[in-house]
Amino acid sequence: MTIVGLGLPRRLVEFTVDGETVRVPECSTILDACAAAGKDIPTLCYGDTLEPANACRVCMVEVEGSRTLVPSCSRKAEPGMVVRTETDRTRLSRQVVLELLGSATDLSTTPDVAGWMAECGAEPERFGPPAPPSDDRDERRPGEHEIPDGLTAATVRQPAKVDNELYVRDYGKCIQCYKCVDACGEQWQNTFAITMAGRGFGARISTEFANPLPDSACVYCGNCVEVCPTGALSFKREHDKRVDGTWDESRQTATTTVCTFCGVGCNLTLHVQDNEIVKVTSPHESPVTHGNLCIKGRFGWQHVQNR
Repeated sequence: MTIVGLGLPRRLVEFTVDGETVRVPECSTILDACAAAGKDIPTLCYGDTLEPANACRVCMVEVEGSRTLVPSCSRKAEPGMVVRTETDRTRLSRQVVLELLGSATDLSTTPDVAGWMAECGAEPERFGPPAPPSDDRDERRPGEHEIPDGLTAATVRQPAKVDNELYVRDYGKCIQCYKCVDACGEQWQNTFAITMAGRGFGARISTEFANPLPDSACVYCGNCVEVCPTGALSFKREHDKRVDGTWDESRQTATTTVCTFCGVGCNLTLHVQDNEIVKVTSPHESPVTHGNLCIKGRFGWQHVQNR
């Protein structure tokens, strides 16, 4: 059997997911197949505009014949494959991963994570209360480690970095999913302004030589903000409104239009609250932008309103 798209015909791969027969185009991932079958597989590091990073390990599933659990976001579907998504083993794996993430980072602005934790019985508090926020982790001497006191859970929480008027880096919410690194690097922007620094628990996202953003290679396209799954990167206006308690997505409207700064025709989605543009995104399915914008499209809207 084949399926005809815009390119060459693609064969359908038939395999089994939780006892159901599923047919998906070849080269589809198990996560794609589960989504097509209406099965919700939790994932944090997967992005529909990026290559899978296999970083968060929340989407692990069982594949018959495989010694270990496999990441559904990157494992390709194969004919005759037998996949199980809801077993004691997969639930325990998700529980432990979510507990470790929840104990070390602030997941308060991560969509859906509270439901996932309740579903798999994750209890991050069992590791103890979070340790007090530390200072800027970029300023620590390489290789410097704090000795755990055994009473609190080690945490990456630290003050948010507010060094420009466009977006904020709150690395206390960062789960190191690499999505911002990939969007800034070879997969989209090719600016390479940010990357991983440090090792072990000291690993973190940082700029070259830990410079402030205005002194780095950042071109302020905001594509890293677009793909961040936890709110570690956010618009300055969104950050300010969350701090003062006025951020309310239920009161926001989203209107998609076309950017007027040049003739490329990028699609913009304007998010408006109380007659004020609070952030700008771009549809991921747009054939022009695929969710990406430049500094003008992403942040060039302040002139239409006077704060």
